[in-house]
Amino acid sequence: MRCLVPFGVDTPKSRLAPVLSAAERHSFATAMLSDVLDAVDATNQTATVVTTAPIVDDRLASRVDIEVDDRELTTAINARVAETTPTLILMADLPLVTPTDIQRLADSTAGITIAPGVGGGTNALVVRDSGFRVDYHGASYLDHRRTAADIGATVRTVDSRRLATDVDEPADLAEVLIHGTGTAHDWLVEAGFELDTTAGRVGVTRGKSGKKDG
Repeated sequence: MRCLVPFGVDTPKSRLAPVLSAAERHSFATAMLSDVLDAVDATNQTATVVTTAPIVDDRLASRVDIEVDDRELTTAINARVAETTPTLILMADLPLVTPTDIQRLADSTAGITIAPGVGGGTNALVVRDSGFRVDYHGASYLDHRRTAADIGATVRTVDSRRLATDVDEPADLAEVLIHGTGTAHDWLVEAGFELDTTAGRVGVTRGKSGKKDG
């Protein structure tokens, strides 16, 4: 089984702009990607990072295969799942993912295995049926289930809090600080982020001394 990790190099994580500068968003996105790759490595699988542009971070470029594809996500992935090789697709913004989570996905024998994200997206897929096509727009979890049914593929949903936690909004950073143990967690701590419980719900706050350029 091959493993693909899509990664948007240009303007990553724009919804974190209220709390992170453009350079910081790129650095933090790279930290989350590193956590995903660490989890894949621990399962003795090899990841290929599908990027929209070359990765200039030598620490990443030297450890994985990189395929540059400037097409939008759905088109780039569909060009690959149309082949007959079983394929695991992991999003790059899953800093809580563990090797056990990935192994659960890889061990599934269903034609299509889906790990939904909070809010109805798709955070991970295993495609064993080459007739399947992805569509990452909107409520893609439901769309992927319908597509699998349309082609007669068996479907399994992997319900995992860690796989469901993708980081898009400032509020999502709290989950990384609470449950994370890897590069993304350490990045946030070094950048001055702390948990904030003053509003009755756990959020994050940032010290003025925590500005980080990369």
